[in-house]
Amino acid sequence: MRAVRLTAFKAPLVEQELDEPVVQRNELKVRIEAAGICHSDAHYRAGFGAIALPRTPGHEIAGTVMEIGDDVRDVAIGDRVAIHYLKSCGVCRACHEAGEQFCETGEMIGKQCDGGYAESIVVPAKNAIRIPDGVPFDVAAIMMCSTATAFHALRVAGLREGQHVAILGFGGLGVSALHLSRALGAGSISVVDVVPEKIEAAEALGARVNDLSNIDVAIDFTGRPEIATRALKALNPRGTLAIVALSEIPIAFNPYRDLLGKERRIVGCSDHLRSELVELMQFAANGTLKLDAVISRHVPLDAAGLTACSMTSSAARPRSAA
Repeated sequence: MRAVRLTAFKAPLVEQELDEPVVQRNELKVRIEAAGICHSDAHYRAGFGAIALPRTPGHEIAGTVMEIGDDVRDVAIGDRVAIHYLKSCGVCRACHEAGEQFCETGEMIGKQCDGGYAESIVVPAKNAIRIPDGVPFDVAAIMMCSTATAFHALRVAGLREGQHVAILGFGGLGVSALHLSRALGAGSISVVDVVPEKIEAAEALGARVNDLSNIDVAIDFTGRPEIATRALKALNPRGTLAIVALSEIPIAFNPYRDLLGKERRIVGCSDHLRSELVELMQFAANGTLKLDAVISRHVPLDAAGLTACSMTSSAARPRSAA
């Protein structure tokens, strides 16, 4: 099996031949049709996250089921599926009381175990999410992280119908957050960004631009503390700032003036839930989510191309281009 792998931090990805993964009783093998290139992959290449090497990156995966284990009943060979990237036990206290992203023995595909920059992958059958007819593989792939994380962030922030949302950073997650905010009944949506093309895209989608007045919920996808702090200070009373971007830079604020005095909240967002992925597939199927524009380009299963893309932006690669 051909795979593109991370073998050293701060170095180009390399192409390797690996043994075909073997399917166990409760697992299935998926022929990968598309794998998203997430900005997190660039963080991992830089050494963020303490990844054991070598590793096959890629946690946004969609494809066709090509083999199933003896105990698999709900998925059939030939089904179109996307892959929930969190492997969890489902029985520990954290799984039951907090969510599968906090599983005591959990692993993330593409980080703690090999991921989607390959021709095929074996995963637990419970991680397979059916892709509705009409939803392309590449769109389904990116929904497994960028869209799902945006959805979970809005849920964690407690967005209610009629509230006003600020989206800090208008990349792939930001575009998803805009569509999802509308689907969840947001009263208005503001986008904060400095890139002219992104500002133009936000305006075309009907968002206010760089306007933090009258904001109830702010979602930070930038990882820039000065932007997060500005949004925190602008929140309405009892407003919420949700931190999504991977960053270790401290955020400075006045505990009384910026937080206590207005009963504002700062919350973190970690990954998402399988149940949310099922909801998102229905949003995509009925046209609520239109994510074609989030995909910046398609590249083949090639070390040089994937290295270049993972340094800059999100993308997805169909198997047909490999």
